[in-house]
Amino acid sequence: MSNQESSSQGMSRRKFLGASAATAGISVASGVSLISVAEAKPLDTAVSSDQRWGMLIDTNKCATGCTSCVDACNTENGLNTGDEKLSRQGQKAQWIRKVELRDKTTGHEVSLPLMCQHCENPPCVDVCPTGASFKREDGVVLVDKHTCIGCRYCMMACPYKARSFIHEELLNQVEDVPRGKGTVESCTLCVHRIDEDTNSPRDPACAEACNTAGHKAMVFGDMKDTSSEISKQLKMHSSKAIRADLKLNPGVRYRGI
Repeated sequence: MSNQESSSQGMSRRKFLGASAATAGISVASGVSLISVAEAKPLDTAVSSDQRWGMLIDTNKCATGCTSCVDACNTENGLNTGDEKLSRQGQKAQWIRKVELRDKTTGHEVSLPLMCQHCENPPCVDVCPTGASFKREDGVVLVDKHTCIGCRYCMMACPYKARSFIHEELLNQVEDVPRGKGTVESCTLCVHRIDEDTNSPRDPACAEACNTAGHKAMVFGDMKDTSSEISKQLKMHSSKAIRADLKLNPGVRYRGI
């Protein structure tokens, strides 16, 4: 573990965001600096390894053709707005996508949402030359926009193809989700929602939308809390990690695959 990564995990969220913005001396969104974003939230406490945020996705409940989770993610995080609409299809930012899997032997097909898996041993962090890709103590994998140089090594290292590179100028950014042209990004588990109240965080936008649509295929929570719904479900039912052979121990698990 690099010194930069270690210090990023240990310091308070307010200090981390504030120090990054002060070093860069820029505003990410028009009229909104990272410092102002940080000060708008009660972020004085450090992230704790006593928690590990994760997601359990039941593909048996995930409806083929439904894009509620994708649409909600795009809206919540301000993806593909403004000039990004001019990007070629393969260049548009995508934090979560629907994937159709088919068993060649039986013909059985399932539909599942695929995003950053928030690995315990993230290869994106291992290959990042600046420490911009890092894992928080609570298991959330993020990218520091101020130190990302856009080399895209992390994109090549990710076995889930879960990261996007921002090619275009960004307009109409969401204050809680600062982004930057020329940097890499991916699903954050809606970390801004987590940091509002780590004791009882709101569901990420994707899970919230899935529940609202009536599918209830996505369960979010603290996997270390034995009383949480996700822990109960993981104990009650078998689940799988995608590419478990890589021994990355992802925070996103699936049923029905």
